[in-house]
Amino acid sequence: MAGHHLAIYNFGLHVDDYDSPAVEGFRLREAANFEAASLAEGFVGRSGYPDVEGPESWGVQVFPRFIDGSGFDSAPSSLSLWRDIESLMAFSYNGVHANALKHARNWNRRQDWPPLVLWWVEAGSRPDWQDGVSRLERLHDHGAGPGAFTFKEPFTATGEVASVDRARVRQIAEANRGGQESLLAHVLSLKV
Repeated sequence: MAGHHLAIYNFGLHVDDYDSPAVEGFRLREAANFEAASLAEGFVGRSGYPDVEGPESWGVQVFPRFIDGSGFDSAPSSLSLWRDIESLMAFSYNGVHANALKHARNWNRRQDWPPLVLWWVEAGSRPDWQDGVSRLERLHDHGAGPGAFTFKEPFTATGEVASVDRARVRQIAEANRGGQESLLAHVLSLKV
């Protein structure tokens, strides 16, 4: 949507501490996923994490209420901006990131909340962590709507129900493939 970018926030809980052997496959793929995103068509930017080298954190990192009682005080989450839903889908469900999704059940707990939430922001602005958390909780509590939606139930920046151009997703995924070949070969060699 001209004048807007698509924001995505995702959140989950690992099966064990981040540094544990049970989560090693996730840790080994994390940098490759960030690099693949930065090379992907339609990627605008992502928040970094407080006290971690890399991009600036978009505000204070907070977590949704689903972390309560988990035994963790932090959890895997990300916050990023994309040109449109097709670009985000092409990255998410192909190549390097698709490999991580394929194995996610090995590292993450089953959850009864949505794994991600999407919403539109004006181009040139960026959401903060609290915005992502609030929208994920809203999606869980009230279902999809213009301010908090999913790939399966998308909306336009002006609030209408949208449809995804699947042919365009395939075209973008194909365009991304060349830039991800060495990264994909690397992650395919990693321990799950």
